[in-house]
Order: sequence, then C-alpha cells, then structure tokens
Amino acid sequence: MVRDKNNPTASFLRERRKASKLTQAQLADLAGVGLRLVRDVEQGKPNLHMEKVDLLLAFFGHRLGPIPLNQAYEP
Repeated sequence: MVRDKNNPTASFLRERRKASKLTQAQLADLAGVGLRLVRDVEQGKPNLHMEKVDLLLAFFGHRLGPIPLNQAYEP
C-alpha cells in the first residue's frame, strides 16, 4: 500500500488541525470519527470511505470535491 502524505486532502487536514492547535485524538473526538481515520487521512492512505473523510472535512467547513490532477494544493 502506497501512502502519499503530500496529497491535497492529507495536507489540508494536517495543516488545519495544526493551525487549530488540535491533536489527532482531539480532532477525532470532536469530529466524531476514530483516531485511526485521522491518522490514515493525514498519511495519505488510499481507499478510505469518502463519507468518513467528509466528516473530518466538515469539521473545518469543507467537503470533498474534484481536484485537478495537475494542480497542487495551495493553502
């Protein structure tokens, strides 16, 4: 399994969590998901359930959407 810590969703979530001064465990608790999901998303694990990832993004007022393959994430 190849993990990609530089994928846009992983980068976004990690940066927002750190900017909010939250640990991974705190974010998991506040967003109502498991700690393992937070870790998996931030590490760029492939094949995650989109509805679970959406719960994490919704915590920061966002949701999953199309990301162009040739465009890098810029905060």
